[in-house]
Amino acid sequence: MLSKWVSLETAMQHVRDGSEILYGGFGGVGSPLLLIDFLLQKGVQDLTLIGNDAGFPDWGIGRLINSGSVKKLVTTHMGSNPEAGRRMMAGQLDVTFYPQGILAEKIRSGGVGLAGILVEEYRPRETEGDSMVIQAGERRYLVEPAITAQIGIVYARRADTYGNLQYEKSARNLNPLVAMAADMTIVEAEEIVPVGELDPEHIATPGVFVDYVVKSAGGEG
Repeated sequence: MLSKWVSLETAMQHVRDGSEILYGGFGGVGSPLLLIDFLLQKGVQDLTLIGNDAGFPDWGIGRLINSGSVKKLVTTHMGSNPEAGRRMMAGQLDVTFYPQGILAEKIRSGGVGLAGILVEEYRPRETEGDSMVIQAGERRYLVEPAITAQIGIVYARRADTYGNLQYEKSARNLNPLVAMAADMTIVEAEEIVPVGELDPEHIATPGVFVDYVVKSAGGEG
């Protein structure tokens, strides 16, 4: 069976200036630290990042945001990364916030091929802009388009060489959705095993959604 286990350089050669990147992890758990380190060293610029949080100033995706490499961030909160907030207020970082459940569903719908989702109004009407609205009886819904991206980077506790993945703890929340919604998914795995060694009942992401698997070597956080 095809092996997707490659070197870090081979996997990350597809990330360039201006790339749109979906990322996994929340509160530091499930963040692909080695892949983030590589992006920092590569010096890519003008990135658009889409993920659950803004990380921490010295940990995870927060280091990439604070380096000035990111021009746009789509997320649910940034309370743990004051520098990201400062950049937003200074006009150095374009930020779009969504409630966490809505962002997750937008990514999930992108991963399963839906055009979008209907959600109840969750923001003042004067801020809806050109959002499409559907009236159903007395209820009013917003159409939220699905989210996809060119690249997805996720961390998995275990992977086989075909890219079947197992996660731990809160890494199970957004990481499987990111893996589905990206045109190209790059996985950093703590452990890589031959095909057939993972219990099928515990595979959260089937390998069909994964393009490259890289062996984790930690990262600076």
